[in-house]
Amino acid sequence: MRKKPNIIIINPDEMRWNTMGHMGNRAASTPRLDAFAETEAVSFENAYCQNPVCVPSRCSFFTGLYPHVNGYRTMHYLIHDGKDTMFAELRRAGYKVWMNSRNDFIAANEPGEMATQFDEIYTYPRSAGINASRGHHVIPEFPYSHYIGVADEIKTDIGDTLAACERIRRQKDTDEPLCLFIGWMNPHVPYVTDPQHYDRIDPEKMEERVKLKDCSGKSAMIHKLHELSGMETFPEELFTEMRRVYLAQCSYIDDLFGMLVDALKEAGIYDDSLIVFMSDHGDFAGDFDLPEKAQNSFEDILTKVPLLIKPPKGETVDAGVTPALTELVDFYATVMDYAGVEPGHDQFGRSLRPVIEDRTQENRKYVFSEGGRRACEKQADEYHKYGEEGPKKTSDYWAKMNAEADDDAHEKGTMICDGTYKYVMRLSGKDEFYDLQKDPKEMINRIGEETYAADILRLKMEMLHWYQETCDTVQREFDSRFLSEESLRPKQN
Repeated sequence: MRKKPNIIIINPDEMRWNTMGHMGNRAASTPRLDAFAETEAVSFENAYCQNPVCVPSRCSFFTGLYPHVNGYRTMHYLIHDGKDTMFAELRRAGYKVWMNSRNDFIAANEPGEMATQFDEIYTYPRSAGINASRGHHVIPEFPYSHYIGVADEIKTDIGDTLAACERIRRQKDTDEPLCLFIGWMNPHVPYVTDPQHYDRIDPEKMEERVKLKDCSGKSAMIHKLHELSGMETFPEELFTEMRRVYLAQCSYIDDLFGMLVDALKEAGIYDDSLIVFMSDHGDFAGDFDLPEKAQNSFEDILTKVPLLIKPPKGETVDAGVTPALTELVDFYATVMDYAGVEPGHDQFGRSLRPVIEDRTQENRKYVFSEGGRRACEKQADEYHKYGEEGPKKTSDYWAKMNAEADDDAHEKGTMICDGTYKYVMRLSGKDEFYDLQKDPKEMINRIGEETYAADILRLKMEMLHWYQETCDTVQREFDSRFLSEESLRPKQN
């Protein structure tokens, strides 16, 4: 029987796909990831998350289910107790599962539930794990910009990474397969870095940012965030600095990735490991005059993410960049495929093995992302308001929480993209349509242009077909109650 591969899952938070050098960003400094993609892994340049914020995205890609299937559409809802995830299924198949406590998909304060998913959990001391500047020195004039700048030292994520490296080194002494998941905070806001990584980024090489004044037809959420955040007077030089710091944070992630790779090689298990590097969603990083992200905004800068996969030794790999359209639900199916584990529940992912073996292969014709809420979903509303009086203005997230408490701005929406066109349907009918060939930065909403009527109708019909196919799943467990009731009925003579 062939030995199961170790599975190493590396998950930075809020990293755009175009923050790496091999994705064409001349200002990026990601040499370890670039070399990894060039010689050993397949890097997916069109990988889309299924929700543009942390919790629902992770609930989706760790189960292979779309956010709408079990109602994971807002930041308020973690994985429900007793629900299967990839980790629980791998544990049942004999894997030892390690993770750091920052996961954003399961409640860390529920030890019993965590124990069904993981064997070992590293909990970092928060005083040592988070930079002292975090959340305390945002520019007073722009309290909702999340911009700090350059600090003397960055400690975020290093403790978790060192702990993961130590666990990897211990793996050489056992034959039990390891599944290791590490979730990093960077490059999540606030925008803060150290001099070493800041100096790696040449601002002269950065792409021109998207300015909201040059756009038309953008969503109510983008305009509401712009109104509340006060970013209309944010100086252009600070937008440049914000974008530079964000790329520096991604360069820091590249260093941490290199540490893990070195530990795997030192332990002698690098070749035999399936390694997946991916983010959960992207970041505005100054585009559209905004920081961070929005829960129902579907621009590529929020929904396209890094996805790099190296299969274990002995498996075919066509290393390099692939244009194949991909969804993060496919991550789930791919891991289960290489692990040789049959999913314990119905799911919608497709194994990426065929594309990993041949980068010219097509994976999907359409990708989807969804988010927001219905006006009647007051449980989500209460979360974003943080109580009857709403969030305090001293909170860094005051603007975002108030925007998401607005029923119109936070309305439910769904995106479909075929690589050429992108269509967003919203409950209010304030839909969006972008021609990605003419307008790759999604600045002009062309929903009312007759030229595109046929393509808009086609994408609407494909979205309907997708919802029909994925709207629910039938439980696999046999419901014995019906049989029991039948057995109690009098038999007919």
